Amino acid sequence: MNTILNVIWLVLCGFWMFLGYLLAGVLLCITIIGIPFGVAAFRIGVYALWPFGYTVVDRTDAGSPSCVGNVLWLVLAGWWLALGHITTGIALCITIIGIPLGIANFKLIPVSLLPFGKEIVRTDQPFAAR
Repeated sequence: MNTILNVIWLVLCGFWMFLGYLLAGVLLCITIIGIPFGVAAFRIGVYALWPFGYTVVDRTDAGSPSCVGNVLWLVLAGWWLALGHITTGIALCITIIGIPLGIANFKLIPVSLLPFGKEIVRTDQPFAAR
């Protein structure tokens, strides 16, 4: 079932959201200081490309640098990427078939707003990464 949902997701909105994260990652990687933010954008972009079967867990070892990184991310790219997820989520929820895809878009909003201190793992092993 995850594969079917991922293919439908890829066609309807996953590819376009991936391109948004890719663009944000490239723009953030232009400077040396922005490289960690660009890497976070690429990581979330892959998750946005194929989200079913994966989940986001909090890292317990994340400290204050991840908090500072989240604040900078929110200002630089997070707000715009989350707005893209809100827009496509509402558009997908218009049809009955698109409701699970819209919910998946809303599930991506927290990680697109505050990505540092989070880890993307497979759904069947959310605690194995710790």
